[in-house]
Amino acid sequence: MTGAHPDTLPEQFLSDGGLSRCEIPSWRAEFGVAAGCTAGLDGFDLRLGADPPERAVMDRWEALPARLGPGFGGLVVSRQVHGARLGLHREPHDGVRVLDGLDGHVSDAAGLLLAVTVADCVPVYLLEPASGSLALLHAGWRGTAAGVLETGIETLCELAQVAPDDIVMHCGISICGACYEVGPEVFEAVVGERGDGPRGLDLREVLRLRALALGISRVSVSSWCSAHHADRFYSHRRSGGRDGRMAAYLGRPMP
Repeated sequence: MTGAHPDTLPEQFLSDGGLSRCEIPSWRAEFGVAAGCTAGLDGFDLRLGADPPERAVMDRWEALPARLGPGFGGLVVSRQVHGARLGLHREPHDGVRVLDGLDGHVSDAAGLLLAVTVADCVPVYLLEPASGSLALLHAGWRGTAAGVLETGIETLCELAQVAPDDIVMHCGISICGACYEVGPEVFEAVVGERGDGPRGLDLREVLRLRALALGISRVSVSSWCSAHHADRFYSHRRSGGRDGRMAAYLGRPMP
């Protein structure tokens, strides 16, 4: 676990209904939304590598909405490309839709669960509480450099007709800076500074500072590290690419 951060938001580890996961209990209590991430336990691998996905993988995806409680009829996810292109979803639907080429989703539809796959990259949760509009982003170093956060905030503000200060943001379970060593080219692409040799890159802190600069004043950061906690989460870096994928999810259930 990384050191305590002044804006750390506790995530509660749960194992019920046959699903191990970490959730943000305060977002359910205060905002009425489900926000969390599945764990890398019990073979619950949600990797979308094949086209079409393997039947066992789709069975896990199709079971996910009901396991998170009543009020979710459908789920949308994409095969990600580490970019900044987002999908806008205005209507709920039943079942699981697997799209291509998106690294995040924006929606104002109740009953629709947004999902991104992660195994070190940062899931970024954005919520406009008054309207219930929300966005979920997949932010690795390439997506962060490409501006996926800025695109997500801009799109959500346009959808909800609000300013950035009306949005609440959380950087979820992902690799911490102590575990994520990158070369100078990657560091420069993300931070804009070039140094000699490899160095640690704290993507969550980069995203937090960018959000504050864009006008979001309520930003929190997970205290869990996907690489540190091998007994709970998948980590692409720690496993050398052999691990599966978790699903970060965000949705507002139907009343």
